[in-house]
Amino acid sequence: MNTSEIRELFPILKQEVNGHPLVYLDSAATSQKPIQVIEALKHYYEWDNANVHRGVHTLGSRATDAYEGAREKVAKFIHASSEQEIIFTRGTTTAINIVAGSFAKSVLREGDEIVITPMEHHSNLIPWQQAAKATGATLKYIPLQPDGSISIADVENTITERTKIVSVVYVSNVLGVINPVKEIARIAHKHGAKILVDGAQSTPHMKVDVQDLDCDFYALSGHKMCGPTGIGALYGKKALLESMEPVEFGGEMIDHVDLYESTWKELPWKFEGGTPIIAGAVGLGAAIDFLQEVGMDNIYKHDIELTNYAMERMTQIEDLIVYGPTKDRAGLITFNLGDVHPHDVATVLDAEGVAVRAGHHCCQPLMRWLQVSATARASFYLYNTEADIDRLVAALQKTKEYFGHATIG
Repeated sequence: MNTSEIRELFPILKQEVNGHPLVYLDSAATSQKPIQVIEALKHYYEWDNANVHRGVHTLGSRATDAYEGAREKVAKFIHASSEQEIIFTRGTTTAINIVAGSFAKSVLREGDEIVITPMEHHSNLIPWQQAAKATGATLKYIPLQPDGSISIADVENTITERTKIVSVVYVSNVLGVINPVKEIARIAHKHGAKILVDGAQSTPHMKVDVQDLDCDFYALSGHKMCGPTGIGALYGKKALLESMEPVEFGGEMIDHVDLYESTWKELPWKFEGGTPIIAGAVGLGAAIDFLQEVGMDNIYKHDIELTNYAMERMTQIEDLIVYGPTKDRAGLITFNLGDVHPHDVATVLDAEGVAVRAGHHCCQPLMRWLQVSATARASFYLYNTEADIDRLVAALQKTKEYFGHATIG
């Protein structure tokens, strides 16, 4: 499928916003949904809506098959060795909290170290702050290079024999940095530490092989990869998940319940208490089918080409500051336009039908490292085109004119 054919599959892109055809450049916050995903959700609710793993009636059996079928699709999509290693969650945040609330608290002792980076999303920072407070462990940060990337030498110098957990984002949602997580995993394991990879921004855009990365845990969100909101997954190596205690207790995660003691089901169900996110899983399965039909290599190539084009066009704008590396970056560009507040930039762009994100992007420590309070961000996906970038640049020119700045040089 070419980009024009792909765009036809996304109904939301056919609308006008403020009298202009919509240009959606906020996929790092959440992606739009193709008709295949919308129809899968509609079909589930119209034909298969029932609880899973419980009833023996036809609807219950169909719902269970669809739910567990989606788990199998996730496992194959990220190359897990077994569906038992896939825990359905609300998203990346919940997945990381499971590891920080269960595994981390069982292995950390006073004086141990948790290593992360200053570029982490709050979802991959605050859970580790809380784990450190609960156990007496220490948070350590791999320093950033001037362009926001990290060096392997700094990774080597930061991870020590006292490090028990390393947790790092694969792709920064602000800087567009693609971190060398395979090499970081090798260094972590050399010191006996376990590694979690935050895959929220990587999973939608590139092939992921958790076995090749040799990460111990991997977290992803469905809504950033053309799936519904409220669904994601935690991958964990089977032996580690088996050693962990659940963090939510109730129905469906139990094996045997007595008045004073209970035992848990086997993987993956011991981590999925209560009625699970059935429709979300069905929608995520449909999203994976769609992404594989397009081809992850094709998506990655398209993102990189579009980002390079956007960098070329946007860096022609006088007074526009781009944050992060100038090359080898993922499909987003975070920027500020002179002294215009990013919220004002985003407001004027919205008046032109161009949707971008403005704020601290759930990365306040990174904003302080960049010495700004906020930025604007344009993020790209498989349905965006060079024409979208041209619209963005033209809208930025109008923004400069509106606020009395120079136009494109």
